[in-house]
Parts: sequence; structure tokens; C-alpha cells
Amino acid sequence: MYRTNEIKLAERIIQLDKLRDELYEELLKKLGTKGYELLRALQNH
Repeated sequence: MYRTNEIKLAERIIQLDKLRDELYEELLKKLGTKGYELLRALQNH
């Protein structure tokens, strides 16, 4: 059985994942394929 803290942590990860998807879509809407390039460049910096 999972403890309450473990469940809350898993739920938070799911929320962050959804937020990440929303933010990524917004970036792509604003910059198109350049959004992907910018994201990768910043991640590799």
C-alpha cells in the first residue's frame, strides 16, 4: 500500500507534466519550430 506522501508526490508529478505540456504548446504557438530549437539550445547550454 502506498503512503499518503507518496501519492501526493505522484499526483504533483502528474500536474507538473500537464503544465509542461501546456507551456510547450504555448511556446510552439508563439515560435513554431523555432520554439523546439530554443528549448533544446537552452537545455544544452
